[in-house]
Amino acid sequence: MLSKRITSLPKALKASRSLLHGFILLGLGASVCGDDSVQVPKFLGAASCSSTSCHGGADEKNNQYHVWSRLDFHSRSYATLTTARSERLAELLKLEDASKSLRCTSCHAPFHGVAEEFRLPAAMPSHGVSCESCHGPAEPWIRSHTRPDFTTADRVASGMRDLKNLYVRANTCVACHQTLDSDLAAAGHPELHFELDGQCVSQPRHWKEAESYSGPQAWLVGQAVALREMSWQLTLEKNETLLARWSGLLWTLQQLGALHPEFPDLISIPVNRPEADHFHKTQKLADQLARRAAELPWTEGWIQECLGKMLGAFSQFRDTSKPQMTHARRAEHLVLGLDRLAIRLPESQAKALNPEINHLYKLCQSLPAFDPKVFSTALEKTFLKAESMGLIRK
Repeated sequence: MLSKRITSLPKALKASRSLLHGFILLGLGASVCGDDSVQVPKFLGAASCSSTSCHGGADEKNNQYHVWSRLDFHSRSYATLTTARSERLAELLKLEDASKSLRCTSCHAPFHGVAEEFRLPAAMPSHGVSCESCHGPAEPWIRSHTRPDFTTADRVASGMRDLKNLYVRANTCVACHQTLDSDLAAAGHPELHFELDGQCVSQPRHWKEAESYSGPQAWLVGQAVALREMSWQLTLEKNETLLARWSGLLWTLQQLGALHPEFPDLISIPVNRPEADHFHKTQKLADQLARRAAELPWTEGWIQECLGKMLGAFSQFRDTSKPQMTHARRAEHLVLGLDRLAIRLPESQAKALNPEINHLYKLCQSLPAFDPKVFSTALEKTFLKAESMGLIRK
């Protein structure tokens, strides 16, 4: 049903990623298109979750509302639109008010884009990114989701978003944490980097991860989805900065090669001077990779295999035919991946590699000052240390 609604959106909406994302995230395709045959569930607001007998209690089993409202930056995303910086961005973009423009509120205050007939008064834009922004509009499942006889499948069938599924989780988060229109970036909006595992770990936890949760798996799913979104944006606009980031991420994922026979191999996509059809192809392959990576159980052996392939890329940073910024963008994505992989090693091994990973990270902090030769030497040193520890699986 969602794909049907997306394809029927007016062409004017397809031109704006931020606006399109707002409608998809909130499930408003039917209201936009005037399709009365599709029932759009209502948003009830965070208050519907906040009673002491539900998610507003004092103990850790039902204090989710308090964690979100007091500790989670998502609850303060609307407030960001009222700052002097946002006011300046709005001025440069010729927007009257950042807190009332869909260019900004689709991510910072999603309820602003919801017609009043599809939300209760308690679902206020000032609540920022709240419960239903991630879990879906609560009207169809608010009464049933706490039933002890309900399984995850039952809750999903009733309309609750399955955030335990890493592919679904990545798609819920990626548009606001990755995609940025070029004019917003030019006006001074911070660059966005989507990294599913790291961002989940750093967020104040108001949920329990599934026992099968794997950080490296979440990292791979998230990076594949990020590559898909970058590819999508590059089919719409020529953006040299985004192209450099796309190339760096594609190259990083290519280092993994045929990690699993069921993973689509991205090696056929040229990282240099790609043509329009390459972005379309990458978009399709990256989505396939994200789906399969989320479905297959992660093995500990894959961590060693990934470490070996990524650390073993040190010689490629000695290629003087590549521009310095190309190397910098590759290193930027590579180090983020190494960090998420290494942190999941046994504690003693992770601790032993930590100084090297931290050093690599520092070498990437300033892209203009990035030195490929220095980075290559440090990466090789890390490779040799990991090899001596038996962490490299060839």
